[in-house]
Amino acid sequence: MRRFLVLVVLLSACSSSATAVVDMVGASQADRLVGDSAAVLDIRTPEEFAEGHIEGAINIDFYAADFADRIGALDPEAVYLVYCRSGNRSGQAIDLFRDLGFVEVHEIEGGILTWVGEGLPLVGG
Repeated sequence: MRRFLVLVVLLSACSSSATAVVDMVGASQADRLVGDSAAVLDIRTPEEFAEGHIEGAINIDFYAADFADRIGALDPEAVYLVYCRSGNRSGQAIDLFRDLGFVEVHEIEGGILTWVGEGLPLVGG
């Protein structure tokens, strides 16, 4: 019986698809993640993205019908930094990243408003 329980625990630990790291980061920590080659995902609308975005960001519109498919097509083993305007959409999207088994996802607390508020640069617009 004891061996069976150990086996069950080991199997459930090995098959876990829980995201290893999902956290909220401030703008300065987000800036460091960008410098450390995190993939940057801007989940605002294309119009918002065109007004200015973090350099190197990929725009995946949260409101698009294929949003979940586009997120699902990404490498779940990569490191991601996700943001929207204020944190509302990115906060909702975090559950999708968890459900899809992404390993490391960081969300900018307060979105791009916090980024700009701390004087960090945008491109475009």
